[in-house]
Amino acid sequence: MEIVDMINHNILAGISEQIGQLFEQARHSAAEPELQQQINALLQGAFRRMDLVTRDEFDAQSAVLARSRAKLEQLQLEIDRLEQLLSKTGNNA
Repeated sequence: MEIVDMINHNILAGISEQIGQLFEQARHSAAEPELQQQINALLQGAFRRMDLVTRDEFDAQSAVLARSRAKLEQLQLEIDRLEQLLSKTGNNA
């Protein structure tokens, strides 16, 4: 298991334990809105520690990658064309 996977597993295990404790506390009180806020805060903090990206960031990087791949393919075709031209020119000399 990689270090990142172990860290993420530890974070998730900690979250699970903390949520369990919050539910146990909620059984003894009627503070459902407060419980939801605490769970939300707990999850947001954990997600920040896990170095996750937002969907918008992911989509933006995916678009950049797609444009880069298209440009790379275009350049590879141009290299192939130039190599063929050079090969034909070299054979005719």
